[in-house]
Amino acid sequence: MNGGGTLTASQQAWPESASSEPRAGGLWLPALSLCKRELVRFLRQRHRIIGALATPIVFWLLIGAGMGRSFHVEGMPGGASSSYLQYFFPGTVLMILLFTAIFSTISIIEDRREGFLQSVLVAPVPRMAIVLGKVLGGTVLAFGQGLIFLLLAPLIGMPMSAAGFVASCVMMFIIAFALTALGFCIAWRMTSTQGFHAIMNLFLMPLWFLSGAMFPPQNAWGGLRWLMRLNPLSYGLAGLWRAMYWGREGQLSALPGWAPILTISAAFAGVMFLLASTMASARTRADLQS
Repeated sequence: MNGGGTLTASQQAWPESASSEPRAGGLWLPALSLCKRELVRFLRQRHRIIGALATPIVFWLLIGAGMGRSFHVEGMPGGASSSYLQYFFPGTVLMILLFTAIFSTISIIEDRREGFLQSVLVAPVPRMAIVLGKVLGGTVLAFGQGLIFLLLAPLIGMPMSAAGFVASCVMMFIIAFALTALGFCIAWRMTSTQGFHAIMNLFLMPLWFLSGAMFPPQNAWGGLRWLMRLNPLSYGLAGLWRAMYWGREGQLSALPGWAPILTISAAFAGVMFLLASTMASARTRADLQS
């Protein structure tokens, strides 16, 4: 309170229960409730389902068919006999995970604008539960759509063993979790979807291009090769390659091994989640806007 006994605007927007770590509510119950809300919200918006899945498929078909005769893919399964559609397939799975995971976090901006987020922030639940619920919701959505596309692999001559399918699912879940947490960090301080799209086009698409989704790292210019080595998505994509060709990895010597793949991918997911939790625990100007 101030001297006159009234609350300031900042105090009204941030009651004591929201600024301190709450005791009630637990972690998983509110997190799963928010996760369920994200899933229901997504399923009610059919245009999001079509856009998130159809756009990468169109990219895969157009780019794969249009550029297939212009690329000689070396160091990948099948060598020169591999079609560019096959080479571009894991990169398209990564694109689906990226699009769905990142776009799912736009709901943070919409929830803030509609007032729902403010009501959640003052609820007696840990901020980490809010972050976990949002991130899990986006992760499940991205994983589900990536799984649908993954089932098309045998149709283009990429049969997978049972172990390879399980390994692919594990890698997709880790990547989706990391990307959704990254999207949370970007969306948390924003108040407009236009700004979110601008950041995505400036930062996230180059992150995908430099993962090796469209061209092998060993064929890139020297400076780009270093950027691709520093890009955590490169290791996620390498994990998808090794998983999809489980037991047939003789020609994957140019890719990192499982140890750096899992270590860097898991670290990327963990760091992004901790960063998102830290950002959600701090006050931001966007939270004071109606």
